[in-house]
Amino acid sequence: MRRVLLLRHAKAVPAEEPLADITRPLAERGQRDARRIGERLRQNAPRPQRILTSPSARTFETAQLVATAFDLPHDAIAVERRLYLAEPAALLAVIATQNDAVESLLVVGHNPGLTELVHDLLPAFDVDDLATGAVVAIDYPAGTAWAGLETAAGRLTYYDFPKNPREPITAR
Repeated sequence: MRRVLLLRHAKAVPAEEPLADITRPLAERGQRDARRIGERLRQNAPRPQRILTSPSARTFETAQLVATAFDLPHDAIAVERRLYLAEPAALLAVIATQNDAVESLLVVGHNPGLTELVHDLLPAFDVDDLATGAVVAIDYPAGTAWAGLETAAGRLTYYDFPKNPREPITAR
């Protein structure tokens, strides 16, 4: 099985001058939410082998907090410049370059690109907008190459977000 987890960064501090967008860190709530989502993922989803993150401060911090929940070493996190504010085609292009020996990949990025990618990969999944800290896991049949996700038939296996009042969607 091949699994891609798409995680929108947690809540960041507001965009204000003189802080450049790429340097905006997580807000206190974002730090709490990233820890919470990391813990929920650890309890409900297989451990990702690799984490790709946009170079923004808020995505990198989210990636680190989730990696900590899984006890992943920090070298499991790779910063990928092309993920910063990426559109779906750019997200897929980065994912396509991953080594097929990696079976579970977590991608931490931004909206609207992540929500649009979820719509592209799971047309029947009805979510208007991924909230900050929301995560979607999509499973593909064994042998699916990272370069083939766009045309492969994936299925939703996990969906959660920090303010979710219910249990996360899981397929077991």
